[in-house]
Amino acid sequence: MPELETRLLIGGEQVVGQGEPIAVENPFSEETVATVGAPSDEQLDAAIAAAREASREWMRTPAVDRGELLHEVANRIEARTDELAQAVTTEGGKPLIENADEISWVVACFRYYAEIGRDSAGRVIPSIESTQLAMVLKEPHGVWGCIVPWNYPLLLLAWKLAPALAAGNATVCKPSELTPISTLMLAPCLEHLPPGVVNLVAGGGEVGAAITADPRVDGVAFTGSVETGKKVGHACMDRVARVNLEMGGKDPFIICSDIADHLDVAARGGAWAAYLNAGQVCTSSERFYVMEDVYDDYVNAFVAVAEGLVIGDPMESGTDIGPMVSANQRAKVAAQVESAVSDGAEVVVGGGDGGQARGHFFAPAVVTGAPSETALLSEETFGPVAPIVPVKSLDEAIELANSTPFGLGANIYTQDFKTILRCMREVKAGTVWFNDPLTDNDAGPFGGFKQSGLGRELGREGLEAFQETKHVHIESEVAPKEWWYPYSEYAG
Repeated sequence: MPELETRLLIGGEQVVGQGEPIAVENPFSEETVATVGAPSDEQLDAAIAAAREASREWMRTPAVDRGELLHEVANRIEARTDELAQAVTTEGGKPLIENADEISWVVACFRYYAEIGRDSAGRVIPSIESTQLAMVLKEPHGVWGCIVPWNYPLLLLAWKLAPALAAGNATVCKPSELTPISTLMLAPCLEHLPPGVVNLVAGGGEVGAAITADPRVDGVAFTGSVETGKKVGHACMDRVARVNLEMGGKDPFIICSDIADHLDVAARGGAWAAYLNAGQVCTSSERFYVMEDVYDDYVNAFVAVAEGLVIGDPMESGTDIGPMVSANQRAKVAAQVESAVSDGAEVVVGGGDGGQARGHFFAPAVVTGAPSETALLSEETFGPVAPIVPVKSLDEAIELANSTPFGLGANIYTQDFKTILRCMREVKAGTVWFNDPLTDNDAGPFGGFKQSGLGRELGREGLEAFQETKHVHIESEVAPKEWWYPYSEYAG
């Protein structure tokens, strides 16, 4: 077990938080593993002030130099993969193998933005006259607040922090109060950066609200619930600050008839999409729409996969499913399933504690017969539950896929190119995966339609989210223009 970090990073110095203490629980053992102090009002003020001061020099640092520094961040994180993965497992409950993957994705993200951050600072556009030069410049805003959830604490931070730094911004970063330790453990990976460019603080919603409302913070990048995201959006709009929101999802998963010979693969892919990180993924598949002629066989194949998953200690190498992050999160999922059952649904498999004597476990569940109006098919679940629904046609599947206020991701299994073309155009989601669920791409923008969010992370769009656009118009000749006053001078 690595030494768990509990100090904040403010202005380049690691300090003990003087605010409300936060008890961090191990969701497997249900024991408190550390206590982290939130920042006092004075400490949070100091963190934002440090970011504001550091931003002035950081934005003037050549992009190639910023890129080299980001490569060094990646190298240092990679060197600490084992201890960071263990820390995320300890405080979050995700299996160790998945957290090792998370660290590798963090490293890749920093390396990606280290390169594209020095690739371009804008473009030259056609001028109005031959004596002129016209340009579009991409410049940093100054200071960004990065507010991150508990399910992928380091990856979702990297998606904000790496492009924000590459663009020339300084940052104040706040992880979830459930998983602050792994974020605070990044301090040694950032110590070569100018002091104040990155500040790491802990705390609950009140700390996030203070960051969001502070006029010295030019923009806020947030990942979390729709309810909290709306509050962040309103607070930013009240002072016309920039905002990037990645909020809830209720991702559909469509199984077409033409994959009848590959239902075993589609079932394994579906189970992975539904149960990864105990279903606590922004893009978890939470609604399965299966063509009637393959429905029974698909359900049977899916149940077989679910029954074969190993539930247990997330530190053990053979564990597929660890505990959920907290008792409250588990209770929300259980209540949603119980409500669906009271409305006529059936839990075919799973739903209990998986035989575990302790920990916030919810055994991977397959649910059939849920009415369309139930919360299980319309509201975010964020737990290891796969409701499977038969549909008569692709028309019906697409209509149901688009029927919720969300539009983060969607999955379709099909071998028919016409179906692919139709679904890619008609399914309302920020990412549509065909035959390969939940695969991220650093170069591919990530974000949602409708209430799933505003803006994009990753890709060039993810860099531009942290940049301001400026039009520069240069006239090389100092001479009057014929359209200036007085008009009588040019009257013919």
